[in-house]
Amino acid sequence: MSAGVPFSAVLRSEWTKLWSVRSTWWATALYVLVVLAAGSLAAAGTDTEERAEVAVQTALVGFGVAQLLLLAVGVLAVSAEFASGSALATLAVVPRRTRLLLAKTVVVAGYGALLSTALAAACFLAARTLTAVPGGVSPTDPDVLRTLGLQIAAAALVGMLGVGLGAALRSTAGAAGLGVALVFVVPPVLAVSGPRWAERLSQALPMLRVGQDAFFAVPTSWPVGMAVVGAWALGAWLVGAVLLERRDV
Repeated sequence: MSAGVPFSAVLRSEWTKLWSVRSTWWATALYVLVVLAAGSLAAAGTDTEERAEVAVQTALVGFGVAQLLLLAVGVLAVSAEFASGSALATLAVVPRRTRLLLAKTVVVAGYGALLSTALAAACFLAARTLTAVPGGVSPTDPDVLRTLGLQIAAAALVGMLGVGLGAALRSTAGAAGLGVALVFVVPPVLAVSGPRWAERLSQALPMLRVGQDAFFAVPTSWPVGMAVVGAWALGAWLVGAVLLERRDV
């Protein structure tokens, strides 16, 4: 039966399912509110800044906590379907489970990237309007574009991590709790614990990113930080895909 279902149709179905539940609407509303409110306040509270990318990154501070909502959306995209039993109907139409998980991932990551792009643009405007920078904040500045692009990519990866954890654990509470611990709780705890090994371990966890910097965690360069987050997201997704294929419904 699945041979006659094109991948584009699976994507449309998953997009419809994502937006048919209230949790997505609530998560979206809170994501927008937190990012815009925190970004505007941060930009308004920074009278002057030497570099444009630093001013923009300051305005992106709301993404730090708000990305937890994208993690929750990713988890719920998988776990809620198994909890309600509707996964039986979905797998009857699309029995190739890895293909189904890929569609869910594309939809969740696309949702996070598109929404974060709009919000990052709004934060850029807040920095440009509310923070004085020598030479201004130009939308063509490579450093500014990199900061914005990294924020969008981080948001998409957090959503992917949520999908992977949801597929691996199938428990909303378990997957969300583990995800929050990995990206938000354990890294700063290790960072302040003291020993050098704890700092190293903190840097190896998928900490949340705000522009080019880690959020409340041991600093890393942006290439290293993004590589770590990407590796965790891909690793969780692969584990979820394998378990999804091997388990019974």
